[in-house]
Amino acid sequence: MNCFQAKTGQLARQWFVIDASNQVVGRLAAQIAPILMGKHRPTYTPHIDTGDYVIVTNVDKVVFSGNKWREKTYQRYSGYPGGQREEAAWKLFERRPERILELAIQRMMPKSKLGRHMMAKLKLVVGPNHTHQAQQPITLEPLAGRPASAGALFAPEVPAPGSRKRKRAEKAGEAKGAPAAETATATATQPEAQLEAPAAEPQLEAPATETHHEAPAPESTDSATPPPQEG
Repeated sequence: MNCFQAKTGQLARQWFVIDASNQVVGRLAAQIAPILMGKHRPTYTPHIDTGDYVIVTNVDKVVFSGNKWREKTYQRYSGYPGGQREEAAWKLFERRPERILELAIQRMMPKSKLGRHMMAKLKLVVGPNHTHQAQQPITLEPLAGRPASAGALFAPEVPAPGSRKRKRAEKAGEAKGAPAAETATATATQPEAQLEAPAAEPQLEAPATETHHEAPAPESTDSATPPPQEG
């Protein structure tokens, strides 16, 4: 069985746009890097750039978890003696807002000429408006929580009616909402059934009172008709 190997210029590149508002830097970068490398495609080839273009808007609204704005630092070196500089994350963000996300993505890419070529497909924009409307980019929603190894995915499609996925989704929705109502009705009806059982016990005492009234009746008849006396 032959393994597919993509060739340069064989695959058509797509454009995607992602809104980085209130997104954690590392988790967002972990979803963008596989798209630039082409790992979200089944035709991924390690030695060929099979990635797509990614436009990231509102890069000035990314966030860090914890206290990294103060604790995290970035180093740069000019190449001359004494040219090493260290800068806190919040200072670099004020000077170049897009540099924070760019460095996070760059450190996840291959450290080679191919990796630098892949980084050229990344377009970081400060603000909500970009200048690539002619490419008709597809909107991607960043995944919340721990990102998958495949990177960012398309928005989930609505399953067709009658399909297995649709039936499973409906069963899952019913299982979440129905048990609460069923348990509430079951708990409400169970005490009523238990209260009805003692109500039948006083009804059994009524015939006992009637027998007490009927018992003196024969005694009164015996006293009314005394036995005959012999003369």
